[in-house]
Amino acid sequence: MLKLYDYPQCPFCQKTRIVLAEKDLDYQKIMVDLRKNEQMQPSFLALNPFHKVPVLIDEEDEANRVVVYDSTVIDEYLEDEYPEPALLPVGDSAARARVRQLEDYADNAFVLSAGTLLTEQMRSEAERDVERLRRAKDEVDRALALLEHELAGGKEWLAGEFSLADAAFAPRLLLLVLRGVALPEGSRALRAYVDRLRQRPSVRKLEGL
Repeated sequence: MLKLYDYPQCPFCQKTRIVLAEKDLDYQKIMVDLRKNEQMQPSFLALNPFHKVPVLIDEEDEANRVVVYDSTVIDEYLEDEYPEPALLPVGDSAARARVRQLEDYADNAFVLSAGTLLTEQMRSEAERDVERLRRAKDEVDRALALLEHELAGGKEWLAGEFSLADAAFAPRLLLLVLRGVALPEGSRALRAYVDRLRQRPSVRKLEGL
C-alpha cells in the first residue's frame, strides 16, 4: 500500500503525482495543509524532519514499511521498485545522468524562480520587489531557453521518451503559461512541448493546470 503525504499546489508533490500516474500506481493521498503549518506537527516531523512534502510510505505491513521523503528521492525509489514504464533511460548511463541533471535544474533553479516570479506578479505595484522580480524573470528565461535547446531537432520529450525530467518541469511550466507568462518569441519546440504536456494523461490529472 502506497501513501503520499501531499499538498495539492506544491510543484514537488505534483511532480511525484505525475510519476505515480505514469506508473499507474494506486495510492492513498493524505493532505498536509501547509497553510495551517501541519507540516510542523510532531507526527509529520517523525516522517520528515525537514518538514516538507511530499513524503511517500510504501508498506505491506508494520514490519515492511519504507518511508521516503524528497520528491527526487521518492521518484527514484518508485523507478527502482516499479520499473515499468521506465522513466529513466535504460542501459545508457550518460542519458540517465542527463535526466538527473535536468531534474535537478528544474527543482533548484526553475521551480523556485518561477514561484518567485508568479508571487511577485500577483502583488500590487506598491508591494512588488522589482529587483527580486527581475532576477526571477531572468532565471525563468534562462530555463525556457534551455528547454528550447534541449527539445531542438524534433524531440518530443527531454530524454526522447517521457522521463523524470519532464515530470519535474511540467507543473510550473504549465502554471506559468496559464498565468499569462509569455514564452520566448520563436520558441517553436517549447510551444509544441507545452501542448504535448497539456495532453499527457498523467499531467492532466493535476489540479488547476
